[in-house]
Amino acid sequence: MREFDFYIVGTPIGNLGDMSPRAVEVLKSVDFIAAEDTRRAMILLNRFEIKKPLICYFEHNREKRGGQIIAELEKGRRGALVTDAGMPAVSDPGAELVRLLHDNGFSVTAVPGPTAFSTALVLSGLDTARFTFEGFLPTQKKERKARLLKLRGQDCTLIFYEGVSKLVGTLRDVMDELGDRRAAVCRELTKLYEQTVRGRLSEIIDYFLQNEPRGEFVIVVEGARECDTDKFWQKLSLSDHVGYYVNTGCDRKEAIKRTALDRKMSKSEVYNAVMKKEG
Repeated sequence: MREFDFYIVGTPIGNLGDMSPRAVEVLKSVDFIAAEDTRRAMILLNRFEIKKPLICYFEHNREKRGGQIIAELEKGRRGALVTDAGMPAVSDPGAELVRLLHDNGFSVTAVPGPTAFSTALVLSGLDTARFTFEGFLPTQKKERKARLLKLRGQDCTLIFYEGVSKLVGTLRDVMDELGDRRAAVCRELTKLYEQTVRGRLSEIIDYFLQNEPRGEFVIVVEGARECDTDKFWQKLSLSDHVGYYVNTGCDRKEAIKRTALDRKMSKSEVYNAVMKKEG
């Protein structure tokens, strides 16, 4: 088997029985292991009797630790990256490390493992042929709304991550901007209290208002139907309609033109109405 300088190693998202034999073999063969949380990594490593030096690598120390990892590899040592759960570099600072390794000429490979978003997708009962993984939505309300507006017309299944404290708020934001679509919310995947709640977004919100959310969540939402994409703008003001196109990358002139076409109005009517509101 070919040896690489560095390995991106997928780890279980909950059930340690999902650890692959190859992942164990690789982690036992390398000289050091980088981990987002070394304390959590130790639980996994102890389970499989893996004893290797650990380097703590996370969002706020990635520049310093990235340099340390490069220095170790330049000495001829081989390393691996694991994350708290799932595949490193997916909604994870490991993506920056992979770029750094490539830029410095080191050989990198991945040992595939479970991911929460793909597991939730197949459990959702929604379309799996085409999907968009969005990870965590922006925390700022304005940025979050702009991101959801960009997704409104997409006809593929949408997947989000969310923490327990923001779950209901995020579900409400998604429903407000995308409509009361079919969805599934999965929590504690592969763990003892695994659960999938399916239904309309409004029904799922009601469920979690009556049943306190616990654990980590993946939200899966159906894509826009043809009727949604044709007149997605019906609940938008003229100004928000223009703003939608601006947020998708159009300049203001093009955004006004598209809004006018959608609403069968003249460009001057749209321009004057928007300018009057902004003035």
